[in-house]
Amino acid sequence: MAELQWCMLTEGLRGEVMIYIVVSVRVKPGKLSEFLALFGSVAPVVRREKGCLQYVAATDFDSGLPLQVLDKDVVTILEKWESPEALRNHLATPHMAEYFKKQKGLTEGSSIKILTEA
Repeated sequence: MAELQWCMLTEGLRGEVMIYIVVSVRVKPGKLSEFLALFGSVAPVVRREKGCLQYVAATDFDSGLPLQVLDKDVVTILEKWESPEALRNHLATPHMAEYFKKQKGLTEGSSIKILTEA
C-alpha cells in the first residue's frame, strides 16, 4: 500500500526540474535504532541510483535555540533528485518495495513535502 501511495504522489510531477524531498517519519517508541538500521541498509543502494543527489536520515540536534521543538521519535529523511523521473524510478525499485514493507512495523506515520526551488 505504501508503494502505491508514493507512486500516486509522483504522478503529477512533470519536466526536468530538480526535486527536493523532506519526509518526516514518526517512529514507534523504542524502535528508533531499528528504523535507522533499516534506513542505513538501503541508503547506500539508493545513493547509487541514477539521479540521486542526496539521501540521508537526520534526527533532532539540540541547538538550544528557543524556537526549536525537539522530538526524539521523528526521523527526517532529506532527499534530492535530478528530476521527477529519477524520483519515480527510485520509488519503483524492488529495494524500496522491500523497505516500505519492513518499515511498517517500526513507524506510526509520516508526512512528505515534494519541493522545487522557488
